[in-house]
Amino acid sequence: MVMDFPSTKESLELSKKYGYNEFIVRRWINFFGFEETVKIIEAMETGIPKHIRVNTIKIDEKELIERLEGRGFVLERTEVPFCYKVVEEPYSIGATSEYLMGYYYVMEKSSCIPPLALDPKTNEIVVDFASAPGGKTTFIAQLMRNRGVILALELNSERIQALIDNVHRMGVLNTAVIQMNSVDFCKLNLKVDKILLDAPCSGEGVIHKDKNRKKVDGRKDIEFCSNLQRDLISSALKSLKDGGVLVYSTCTLAPEENEFVVQFALENFDVKIEKVMWGDRALAKEFGLDPEIEKCRRFYPHKHKTSGFFVAKLVKL
Repeated sequence: MVMDFPSTKESLELSKKYGYNEFIVRRWINFFGFEETVKIIEAMETGIPKHIRVNTIKIDEKELIERLEGRGFVLERTEVPFCYKVVEEPYSIGATSEYLMGYYYVMEKSSCIPPLALDPKTNEIVVDFASAPGGKTTFIAQLMRNRGVILALELNSERIQALIDNVHRMGVLNTAVIQMNSVDFCKLNLKVDKILLDAPCSGEGVIHKDKNRKKVDGRKDIEFCSNLQRDLISSALKSLKDGGVLVYSTCTLAPEENEFVVQFALENFDVKIEKVMWGDRALAKEFGLDPEIEKCRRFYPHKHKTSGFFVAKLVKL
């Protein structure tokens, strides 16, 4: 069920001022408070900085930064390993020879968190449930030092080629790209070490990139996605070895697609939650959910200079 709340003078005024569907605004006010909602909306309107993730499969981190700075780029190290904020660019950061050679990947800081939380090892079998276009998959390969095995699953045939191209560009050698619906992965009866599920979602967290999203009611999207996310997380947990790790993430602020999906996993599977290092606590007590869910993490554009994002780390018992 999708939560809704009565309209207020504040929600009506804010939605009119910024061109938002009022359903979104009144929900945010109830979830985050009026002042935080204003800050979130203003950050979405302003946009967030570009970031890059250094690909140490192909180049030393220090060498790449020196090369880019020599070309006139100003980069700032972030609190997230291998991730740098692009402060100034004399031309597009995606148009350098270093980019074309796969020395780095242009990706948001928040998107670097799930592979790091997954903490894949060199001898493991890892599955990426929604792999295209490959930013997180190739980061997992980097963290595994190009060893072990990665199964990169992608349902959409139109996105497969971009995934394959990025796997090749980034010098990844331990990854098999497979076109399939990850909901059906559990039917293969494989037991793997770790799974990354960066789930399809309603996209409330990326309004800064897709301004049309703020004009959409989103009720049907949230309901559809939350049902799909439950199917996906069920398939993932059935496919893990005992002691295996699942990292679940979305780029939405909707609790129905975040905390409530984790609550579903806690109620239906024998799992525990491990704390994610970065970000703000998830919302648990606000909705009467298991307090362990506060170990999951939320990211906000005005606080973390990222898309609205959610990350949870689950261990199968």
